[in-house]
Amino acid sequence: MTAEERKVIVASSLGTVFEWYDFYLYGSLAAIIGLKFFSMFDETTRNIFALLAFAAGFLVRPFGALVFGRLGDLVGRKYTFLVTIVIMGASTFLVGILPGSESWGIASAIILIILRCLQGLALGGEYGGAATYVAEHAPNGRRGFYTSFIQITATAGLFLSLLVILSVRSIVGEAAFIDWGWRVPFLLSVFLLAISVYIRSQMNESPAFKKMKEEGKGSKAPLGEAFGQWKNAKIALFALLGLVMGQAVVWYTGQFYALFFLGSVLKVDGFTTNMLIAWSLVLGSGGFVLFGWLSDKIGRKPIILGGCLIAALTYFPLFKLMSYEANPALSAAHSNIPVRVLVDQSTCSFQFNPTGTAKFTQPCDVTKAALARLSVNYRVENVPGRQGAGVAIASNAPLELRLTGTPAEQTAQVTQFTRELGAAITAAGYPAANNPSVVKMSSPFDIFREQPAVLIGILTILVIYVTMVYGPIAAALVELFPTRIRYTSMSLPYHIGNGWFGGLMPATAFAMIAQTGDVYFGLWYPIVIALATVVIGTFFVPETKDRDLFAENADGSASSASYKPAQ
Repeated sequence: MTAEERKVIVASSLGTVFEWYDFYLYGSLAAIIGLKFFSMFDETTRNIFALLAFAAGFLVRPFGALVFGRLGDLVGRKYTFLVTIVIMGASTFLVGILPGSESWGIASAIILIILRCLQGLALGGEYGGAATYVAEHAPNGRRGFYTSFIQITATAGLFLSLLVILSVRSIVGEAAFIDWGWRVPFLLSVFLLAISVYIRSQMNESPAFKKMKEEGKGSKAPLGEAFGQWKNAKIALFALLGLVMGQAVVWYTGQFYALFFLGSVLKVDGFTTNMLIAWSLVLGSGGFVLFGWLSDKIGRKPIILGGCLIAALTYFPLFKLMSYEANPALSAAHSNIPVRVLVDQSTCSFQFNPTGTAKFTQPCDVTKAALARLSVNYRVENVPGRQGAGVAIASNAPLELRLTGTPAEQTAQVTQFTRELGAAITAAGYPAANNPSVVKMSSPFDIFREQPAVLIGILTILVIYVTMVYGPIAAALVELFPTRIRYTSMSLPYHIGNGWFGGLMPATAFAMIAQTGDVYFGLWYPIVIALATVVIGTFFVPETKDRDLFAENADGSASSASYKPAQ
């Protein structure tokens, strides 16, 4: 690797780490941000708007891919991903100085959502630019290895955001952090922005793009050519369904859903959860480079699709082992304490709520959501014509919920029922959230105790799955498309897959858990999608590792005829 190639990788990777760091800050601090910018609402509505603002960043990512992908194919890779990092960094810094709703009222909430959308748009253009830029600098036969450093950036950004938040929290204390300290991680991003902009401004345009421009082969309408012509659009479609869709759900399961499962289902405290995830990232992240390098030897497809398949086959045993190790008392209760919901199933809804704005007010929905939040395993018994909902715990008489009267009276009835349900579940043998069997870490060095060590081992396996599917994906996507429309074509399937299929996973998994009463049932979402990707990818996605980005056929597609292994 030459000094110039190292500089290219560092410039692209550092900027992308920074982009992901910015993006994850909001997710990690969503509850505090809801308190600061939506304080004019009650707690439930406040949390809904905070989640809605977070979801907005995911939902606009494909539009960012279209806007900046087109710009990257028309103007150049370097210029475009220099613009994206400035937008991302400025938006993040402005969140840190934006007055809260107590000062600016609803205006602060509106500005926050606008800044979140700008972050999502910028991130939609950043990844495609960084991946394309590095791949077009890489020699043939080493693109998987070179682009694998870009793949580390999402995990590194998550790790950096967790590290900064934990450090600031410990330095200023919890009360001060909630008051003003939460702003510090956002404000610190300005230093990362300055470094990233300086390094990127020193870089040259990619060789493949310059060659295309010199030969006059650039596209005048990248969007129309990429998605308006079936010969190109079908490649993007197969890339989404046969590669990215499965990569996205495995990625989100190994990092975000594992975090959600530990905290929300297994009731592990926030510090311990973050430490467990952080250690697994440290131990497993080398796999990005390993599998990127290996994909240069044996191909992109065997590793990506193999990772999807292995993950799908092992998720259930791994998450059940995680439950047993993280909260043994809760795991035992799942097996030994039967809980039944007695209800007319025609009154129940599927509680899919990706933006947090839907309201589920029927007794059946209220009951199932309450049990899901308590991490209770239950089964639903259909009783046609039954009024309200009943919860039978072990051999006890059912606890009833029937909503009558005004909306305010119904709210009071739900509150009382939820309180009584929690007490009844605990009395029957389900452990309280703070039961002593729950894993707890008070310092990073508690990993040498048996319980944290086993959990870190499980989480590291999940991270290794992430590295298998994510390490080679940039090279695979870059190689599928010709230079003239590469930035546009690869960015859209990547961000639809990761922003929508991956980003919607927590909401979908919760709805599946509430629907069935099985705390593990949400795993079917990534399993089914990963298996579908294995099938589609096997039959419809070509292997691309031998393609030469500088040699294109008459129709503009990449050619493998002139491929020569790197010396």
